[in-house]
Amino acid sequence: MDFDQQLDAFKRVRDRLVGEVGKRIIGQRETIDQMLAALFTGGHCLLVGVPGLAKTLLVRSLADALDLSLKRIQFTPDLMPSDVTGTDVVDQAPDGRRTFRFVRGPVFANLVLADEINRAPPRTQSALLEAMQERQVTVGQETYALPDPFFVIATQNPIEQEGTYPLPEAQLDRFMLAIHVGYPSAADEERILMAPAGTADVPVDRVLDGQAVRDLQRAALAVPVSRYVVAYAAKLVRATRPTDPTAPDVVREMVDWGAGPRAGQHLILAGKALAAVAGRAAVATDDIRAAAVPVLRHRVATNFAAEAAGLDSVAILQRLLAEVPEPPVRERAEATVALS
Repeated sequence: MDFDQQLDAFKRVRDRLVGEVGKRIIGQRETIDQMLAALFTGGHCLLVGVPGLAKTLLVRSLADALDLSLKRIQFTPDLMPSDVTGTDVVDQAPDGRRTFRFVRGPVFANLVLADEINRAPPRTQSALLEAMQERQVTVGQETYALPDPFFVIATQNPIEQEGTYPLPEAQLDRFMLAIHVGYPSAADEERILMAPAGTADVPVDRVLDGQAVRDLQRAALAVPVSRYVVAYAAKLVRATRPTDPTAPDVVREMVDWGAGPRAGQHLILAGKALAAVAGRAAVATDDIRAAAVPVLRHRVATNFAAEAAGLDSVAILQRLLAEVPEPPVRERAEATVALS
């Protein structure tokens, strides 16, 4: 199968996935597309939204459309790290001999739903750090590989903060995308209210298994990106840092720290996925702009001046997208080497 055929197949699979998830979820098309962008590039997602927006049902529906194992972890203040990763237990043989046996925790699944991740203390939150970055878990002296593919989708309620533990920046940076799940449109809300009560139990057909997901990931990563697009992505990321000479005044005045190089890598990966699902053979600057807010919103820390002015990280990023220019046309003409 040549590259054009791969892209056609990619788009068909994406449309089928959206259709299957749409059997249970009304609206939320942008959220679904962003989740698929992370899925197709091996990234993790943080879903942020008020209760009642079907975040958990959305993840469950996506897992049902994929022939992958799903484990849900309800994060609570008394959750221990071993409740996530697993623990060693002692087995006693009939002859009295005792041996240790590792009992795997719920993190050993293809898709892990970390529900209300900010409800657990930092010690338990950090149990996911190694799993998200290295795709492995270390317990005692042993290291265990996690299933392939492996994704973490975490949910978080942005309103109720009493009794919660904000995610540390190091862990936030492990999430490729921070997806804010908004209220449905008026038309979608009417459709939700008219839908039968048992919509959550509507059967969903399996579209992809683990091997097919890995094949799609390879196809997405093979989408070329030019030096010109890379230069634009780098300009955007560097413009979020208040100490960078290219940072605009709004960033110098209202941002404490900006995005690091991992954000730039995730920006390129998200651009590849968006190009692939659209059936296009190369990443465009429009793909970078479309991915900028979900990739960067949780990596830009605003200060008191921004709060006093009523600006959050999204508002600042939107100003950057309007103000940061693309590289000069001359550089576009010279950027003939594609990076994959």
